Amino acid sequence: MKKLQPISNELILDRMKFENPWWQTQQIDSEFGSMNRRLYFDLFYKLVKETDPKRAVVLMGPRRVGKTVLIYHAIENLISDKIASDHICFINIENPLYLNFHLEQLFTLARTAVGKNDPKGWYVFFDEIQYLKDWELHLKVLVDSYPNTKFIVSGSAAAALKLKSSESGAGRFTDFMLPPLTFHEYICLKGYENLIKPQNIKWKDGERQILSTTDIKELNKHFINYINYGGYPEVIFSEKIQSNLSRYIKSDIVDKVLLRDLPSLYGIQNVQELNHFFTNLAYYTGNELSLTTLSTNSNVNVDTLKKYIEYLEAAFLIKQIHRIDDNGKRFKRATIYKIYLTNPSLRSALFSPVEPNDDDMFGHIVETAIYAQWFHREGTQPMYANWGKGEVDMVFLNKKLKPVTAVEIKWSNKYFDDPAKLKSLILFCKKNKITDVVVTTIDKEGDKEIEGIVMHFQPSSTYALTVGFNTIAQKAND
Repeated sequence: MKKLQPISNELILDRMKFENPWWQTQQIDSEFGSMNRRLYFDLFYKLVKETDPKRAVVLMGPRRVGKTVLIYHAIENLISDKIASDHICFINIENPLYLNFHLEQLFTLARTAVGKNDPKGWYVFFDEIQYLKDWELHLKVLVDSYPNTKFIVSGSAAAALKLKSSESGAGRFTDFMLPPLTFHEYICLKGYENLIKPQNIKWKDGERQILSTTDIKELNKHFINYINYGGYPEVIFSEKIQSNLSRYIKSDIVDKVLLRDLPSLYGIQNVQELNHFFTNLAYYTGNELSLTTLSTNSNVNVDTLKKYIEYLEAAFLIKQIHRIDDNGKRFKRATIYKIYLTNPSLRSALFSPVEPNDDDMFGHIVETAIYAQWFHREGTQPMYANWGKGEVDMVFLNKKLKPVTAVEIKWSNKYFDDPAKLKSLILFCKKNKITDVVVTTIDKEGDKEIEGIVMHFQPSSTYALTVGFNTIAQKAND
């Protein structure tokens, strides 16, 4: 048998030249240049250009939220900012050609490809870094060895990347999370900013700015569309993809994560079992779940289910929300909690698009969509309260772990007409001395006071809009 020849460096160099056309043309591919920029771009680009302190940027987020496009837009800006185009390199680690190379070897080959051996002033982007074993150790060495070079890596296994980044990259890496689209981003990318109207409301002893709308009926139509199709930039602009959402999201996103990414990262043997478990979680998004019940129904032991939840959170497909009681205390044994999809359109892809007349199910999807807006907010982890006789959908704790406010998420106007029906919310607020809360509706807004509690009624769509807007503003300030 003829002996197989190793892949030549010439082949690698040719591939690099193909992946980096701006070395010759001084511009990125028009396909990427024509794409709308996410609102997160300015925050990301600021980190890319930052040269002091000497840190690598770790761009993380789930599949198909636009990480690679964000990188191409950064490259476009670098060229516009007069950075030499032959000092900007993009390498997709997912390409099998690169799997036997260390990051430093790839950087050396890139300099060879353009005939520039000096490493100073380079911007090097490594895409899908999770496919390189011990990537964090390699990256740490690069940061230390090349202080005048900027390294940016991206990956789709968010929690796994963050863990390794925190463990090995302390002081050397800066994490940047790119989540699915917020509703605010969706409205802006689609060009519907004319529907947004800033408004000030009284809040405790001062005021708080929220986003209202000039046309609630029209905004709600887009909110329903966002719920079904809105988490991925590519989907919102393609009616063809929307008409066959299952094929695009399930095959290209869910299946790749469940059948390839997670098994390769964590050594999962029974991928069908994991797939079935995720499908169940997606169907019951926003419902309270018990691991014991899930174990009984699926014939999978509790410890394995705990690992599956950990892996699915690592892929940023789901988020586990913990429960507190009516006094705002965490339960000592966390056996019951809620699990939400990080992107409500995942459920539409796995099953079918939802409509407001789906009653109970639509309420859970609205709740999922609103929780999804908060998942973008670092340092703020909402919880829910359930004490057997009552429940509050969303609760926020202060640094002393005391409840400070709450949100009751409804796709209904009936509580606006009769707020006294919100007995669990009123009880929880009185016990925890909470004076101001938000209650979402279909299209009613205004303040009502009952038993010393001011309820700020706001349409679910404008509340989601407000959270997304404030998240970007907060990140910019930070």
